[in-house]
Amino acid sequence: MKVILNQTVPKVGKEGTVVTVADGFARNYLFPRGLAIVADKNQLRGLEIRNVRLAAKSADAKAAAEVLKESINGKTVRIAGQVGKVQGKLFGAITSQNVADAIKSQLGVSLEKKNIALIEAIKKLGTHEVEVDLHRDVDAKVKVEVYDPSAVVEVAEETEELATA
Repeated sequence: MKVILNQTVPKVGKEGTVVTVADGFARNYLFPRGLAIVADKNQLRGLEIRNVRLAAKSADAKAAAEVLKESINGKTVRIAGQVGKVQGKLFGAITSQNVADAIKSQLGVSLEKKNIALIEAIKKLGTHEVEVDLHRDVDAKVKVEVYDPSAVVEVAEETEELATA
């Protein structure tokens, strides 16, 4: 079934695009939540008119998003995560809100959690690449490094012991 997305839906498409999805997905998920409408002839004409209006309005917003992209694209953000006895697996999870807060504190850029395109919450240590949706046509990629704060303390203690020996 062809639908027009009213909002950006992860793994499906961005706002204002026409996508083909399974009938059940559209009827049971997209339509009840107001995320999409059926793509018939009248709706497609309305979409074209809406896109022309949005293009005229969003020229300034797109320029601002491009500047924002330059300041965060390719940068790395570090987030501490509590790890259990099994190394590499977090107790909780790193969510899009955690990523948005880390970007604000470390890079000085204020973003909403809906701008962070995190498909699933991060549940393992390591470096993960996260897409940031700044504008309809502008995306940036940020690396999120999840580390164990207790491991850093242990390494510091070992280096102190080696230095005193």
